[in-house]
Amino acid sequence: MLTILVLLYLGCAVTQCQKTCGYYNVTDALGVLQLSPTLVYLRPVTDWREPTYVTLDMTFRSVLQMDEKLQTLSSLMDIEMTWENQLLSWDSEEFCGISRVSIPESTIWIPDIYISETIEDNSLDVLYVHLYNNGTVQRTKTLNVMTTCTLDLYKFPFDEQKCNLTFGISTNPVKDVILASGLKAGNITLLSKATFTTGEWSLQNVKVFPLNISKNGETWSKMIYQISIKRAPMMYVINLIIPACLLVVVDVASMFIPMEGGERLGFKITVVLGFSVLLLILNDFLPNTDTPPILGVFCMVCLLIMIVSIIDSIFIAYMLHLSAVRPEVPHWLKLWVLKRLAFLVRIPTNERKLGSNILGHENTVIEKAVSLPEQENSTSKQVSKEFKDSMEIKLLKKLLRELLLVRQHLIVTKQEEEDKSEWHMVAFVLDRFILILYLIIVTLIAVIMVSVWVA
Repeated sequence: MLTILVLLYLGCAVTQCQKTCGYYNVTDALGVLQLSPTLVYLRPVTDWREPTYVTLDMTFRSVLQMDEKLQTLSSLMDIEMTWENQLLSWDSEEFCGISRVSIPESTIWIPDIYISETIEDNSLDVLYVHLYNNGTVQRTKTLNVMTTCTLDLYKFPFDEQKCNLTFGISTNPVKDVILASGLKAGNITLLSKATFTTGEWSLQNVKVFPLNISKNGETWSKMIYQISIKRAPMMYVINLIIPACLLVVVDVASMFIPMEGGERLGFKITVVLGFSVLLLILNDFLPNTDTPPILGVFCMVCLLIMIVSIIDSIFIAYMLHLSAVRPEVPHWLKLWVLKRLAFLVRIPTNERKLGSNILGHENTVIEKAVSLPEQENSTSKQVSKEFKDSMEIKLLKKLLRELLLVRQHLIVTKQEEEDKSEWHMVAFVLDRFILILYLIIVTLIAVIMVSVWVA
């Protein structure tokens, strides 16, 4: 009889042990699957004056998209929240050493964490949370959110951006729920870099700032994660910066095309059109801000100098036309261009020394030569026929008269050519002045741009 009782006792003990070794035994004992309003809607504390500490850790995983025009950041991150539920705990020894169970998220109270900068949330819902025997609840969620981010594009495309993610509680002030970080900023940075997907952006560091904000007479707990990311500039260097620099070099080289003809003007207009396409591409990347990027300033200055060089080419073509219509260069233009501006750009100019005296002297000789026949007719009445000039002398005088006329024509032609050469010299001095100004301005803005990128 005693043996039967012992066997019955052992059987009951084994049966009872089997009954309490399942996860459902824990959930049934806690009543957590019964969707109790007390567990779902109320903060799980035994004394309402005691705040709930929520530990929030974030791991930044990837930059999905950065929209510079809208100044928005689409990112992927993991957040892990841990808090204590004082209403749900058990002795693991009573349930065969079970220290953790996974329960549906909808069955217990969850802190209503939100991100202040969120514009759009495409995150998947969390189905389960981990509940530990000491009442600790752990919730892990992957966020796919689009947030606002104030971008500083002054150093574009060698820029580094800092975007803030402000986590907060929407319904519980700091006297009820306090947010805190479980990991230090250095550890968060290391974990984020280990899982970060590097594309156009690379992760630099993650900083954490706990903050309390007063609003409507109450204080609210906040947690700010500052994400520092750096752009990979190689694509923009190849597709934007190098073509822009090459177009500037080509435009500078076009200044050495001969001024005669319209080849230079047509070539420069083609370069400006190509440069305008690059400006349109750059405009698609950049927002409308009060501080434009230094690259945009460089491109606009280069475009302005290109336009000035086109105007210079038009003005030079007009001056070359004046050399045929108006041979004489105005005195003020000689003074300011051939003397002062030529001295400034170190271009030697030789003034024409053929004066009106030489031409007047030749005209006097010609007039005398032409008047010889008239003098001959007047003296023929006074001189006898024996002293008349022979036919050979008359022929020589006529030949002299023709030679003097040819000489006068050559002198006038030479004077006209020298006048034209003066117009050409004026055009050349102005052209070289624009070229030197072009090189100085482009070099200066390029040095400033590189120094800003390096700093």
